[in-house]
Amino acid sequence: MNSKEIRDKFLNFFKEKGHKIVASAPMVIKDDPTLLFTNAGMNQFKAFFLGIGVTKNTRVTDTQKCLRVSGKHNDLEEVGKDTYHHTMFEMLGNWSFGDYFKKDAIQWAWELLTEEFGIDKESLYVSVFEGSTEDGLDMDKEAFDLWKAIVPEDRILLGNKKDNFWEMGDQGPCGPCSEIHVDIRSDAEKAKVSGASLVNNDHPQVVEIWNLVFMQYNRKADGRLENLPAKHVDTGMGFERLCMVLQGKKSNYDTDVFTPIIREIEQVTNSKYGKQDETDIAIRVISDHIRAVSFSIADGQLPSNTGAGYVIRRILRRAVRYGFTFLDTKGPFMFRLVNVLTDTMGDAFPELKEQRQLIENVIKEEEHSFLNTLEQGLTLLDQVVAGSQGKQVDGRKAFELYDTYGFPVDLTSLILQEKGYSLDEKGFQTAMQEQKDRSKSASKTTKEDWTMLLEDSEQEFVGYDFLEADVKLVKYRKITSKKDGEQYQLVFNLTPFYPEGGGQVGDKGYLEVPNGDVIYIVDTKRENNEIVHFTKDLPKHLNETFKAVVDAAQRRRTEANHTATHLLHQALREVLGTHVEQKGSAVHSKYLRFDFSHFAKMTDGELRSVEQFVNARITGQLPSEENRSVPMEKALEQGAMALFGEKYGDAVRTVRFGKSIELCGGTHVKNTADIWHFKIRSEGAVAAGIRRIEAITSDAVKDFYEENDRKLSEIKSKLNNPQDLIKALESMQEENVKLKKEVESHLKDKAKNLKAALQNELEDINGMQFLAQKVDLDAGGIKDLCFEMGNNRNDLFLLFGTEQNGKALLSCYISKKLVAEKDLNAGTIVRELGKYIQGGGGGQPFFATAGGKNPAGIDAALEKARGYVV
Repeated sequence: MNSKEIRDKFLNFFKEKGHKIVASAPMVIKDDPTLLFTNAGMNQFKAFFLGIGVTKNTRVTDTQKCLRVSGKHNDLEEVGKDTYHHTMFEMLGNWSFGDYFKKDAIQWAWELLTEEFGIDKESLYVSVFEGSTEDGLDMDKEAFDLWKAIVPEDRILLGNKKDNFWEMGDQGPCGPCSEIHVDIRSDAEKAKVSGASLVNNDHPQVVEIWNLVFMQYNRKADGRLENLPAKHVDTGMGFERLCMVLQGKKSNYDTDVFTPIIREIEQVTNSKYGKQDETDIAIRVISDHIRAVSFSIADGQLPSNTGAGYVIRRILRRAVRYGFTFLDTKGPFMFRLVNVLTDTMGDAFPELKEQRQLIENVIKEEEHSFLNTLEQGLTLLDQVVAGSQGKQVDGRKAFELYDTYGFPVDLTSLILQEKGYSLDEKGFQTAMQEQKDRSKSASKTTKEDWTMLLEDSEQEFVGYDFLEADVKLVKYRKITSKKDGEQYQLVFNLTPFYPEGGGQVGDKGYLEVPNGDVIYIVDTKRENNEIVHFTKDLPKHLNETFKAVVDAAQRRRTEANHTATHLLHQALREVLGTHVEQKGSAVHSKYLRFDFSHFAKMTDGELRSVEQFVNARITGQLPSEENRSVPMEKALEQGAMALFGEKYGDAVRTVRFGKSIELCGGTHVKNTADIWHFKIRSEGAVAAGIRRIEAITSDAVKDFYEENDRKLSEIKSKLNNPQDLIKALESMQEENVKLKKEVESHLKDKAKNLKAALQNELEDINGMQFLAQKVDLDAGGIKDLCFEMGNNRNDLFLLFGTEQNGKALLSCYISKKLVAEKDLNAGTIVRELGKYIQGGGGGQPFFATAGGKNPAGIDAALEKARGYVV
């Protein structure tokens, strides 16, 4: 059975036993402070076990995405080094919430494994809990007696608390368990050493396959056990291990769960699995870690520097480092594996398909960031090791790598362990603290003291009503930064300039000086409740009255975009639902960006509805209704939207356009008609459960439609200005389809004719019919030719080469019988021969192709093919 069939058979077996099939919970935990990730199938049912939740179904079954890389259940360091540990894995499970208990769980497990899946009973061992004096628990005699009625007593093993008492973490639901282990060694090995002696001893072919947990206790924070309100069953079977057993493999990585990913890794990294230990470990690490990282991102956890995000970043960087060091892959490559992962697991876990682009983008960005420092850091680390006295590396040297080159300390520690060295952790932490202290005392920007010119306790903002104002300079100071050089900060007694805040950019403009000079204001910000204006120059006569003038065109466009964000927020809640909340915004003069909470990519229909909603309010010419000082409670009673993470005072400003009312200090149009039009340019994911819309209004929309009109005119011109453009395009498409069919038909005829001629050129070599030749066909035609020739034969070895549009193509076909008997692999062969055409490729063992940019190398590749059969 393939993996899909195995998964389906498990779920359907328990469905027939009255279980409800439920979906996997997210792998990222959002509502449980005791866990970062789902590390077992029972996590989503924790409330049911504790008796604080009610379930409609007392029997359920599922396959749960799990991640074990932190805390008590941490398999990270074993991953790759052996063939059966994983970070992310599927846990097949059946559950009883106060319904059946040990008897049914044990009997059904045995029935499924031995009768439905057909696993040899003689290869199975079971274990039961031996008891614990520490917890005051006796041996699980009930489970022992149940197993004794099914299997010989010498196949029932007693297990200690570590192996046979399952706990999710330091606290929470727990209970004794019965493990089922399988021995997949050869008969000769079994005859030499009993499988019972290898259970729970890290033997790669004697592994735990299923754990039947009998939940009956709750572990309290102080370590005490208390009885749960009801007894439950929680089982977990490692899906990858089950596939290994049922598919007759000796490694999880040889099953169809991993082989598509491994083949893609081989192709992407130009490496070969199964030839060298270091390479094999690296490929296993990468094939495992791409799953863990991709599923985490799909479930809403992006790599970061803290918490769960740091765990994901560490996993990804571990994989990149293995590829860099052992597969000689110096550029980003992990993101290229997302497609094959989605193709193989996307049907069972559709979130991979939904978030594929986000996953690729995040991984690629992380790889770029890490690779920028990795190569240099590795070289420097080698130098540090070479200069070390003894087997411990100075923590300060490791900190230099971290501080100067961004080389992560946990990776430094890992590499040192592999080299037989250790890290001076204390020295590293001391150096880290010293650096933090230095950072606090040293500022990136130097600021001179304020020079006071006027006593003015309040700098009034008049920009809601005016874009120009006569102002007096209250104080100023010079600041210097590496980024902007020397600048001046000016504070006036009043100002029409809006300071950056609430997502809206600060105003720009200028000061008119009495002598005719102009001082340009390049930015406006708020600092310590004061509005600070940034300039490159300082007026010569500081005590004069100046005219402060805001850039009216920029302000007008910015106001249109800001009002549009309010209408957009209202539209999203109307179209998508009230779960939508603003998570951030950026309001510029040329565009607006709006981040909001939502769980899925918006459809084209939803985007159109949002646009229509906003534009209907623009057409409706809704006037601005502003209240500059209203009690916070009253504003909320009126329905004003308060933004998460924003800090509000007792009195707030509200802005209303029709039914849209929000707490906002920004500037807005007087009437929605001033926006002119609203157009969404893009929508996409930016973080966990957060989407982003970028849109334009006003002049930017006019420019957008003018550009589209120009492109449309150009298209019409190229199509000889048809009266009905759509009809002309449809006609061209129909004609194109027709021509393609004619070409395909012609090529098929050509391949059939060529088949007859080539049959006579086959050469008998070592019991194989061999032919390596150039042909004048495209890729599809060559494939058809190969399979046509192979229809009635089982001894063919064909290699065809062709040149198409200046590119070279090699196609290799090997009869499946030869693949099995002669240990030949078309994918391996084309990858090796691909170097002659300066390219690469791959495929299946019986048919594979390689493309390259050097057609001149085709003849050499064809000649080398003979070496595989002689």
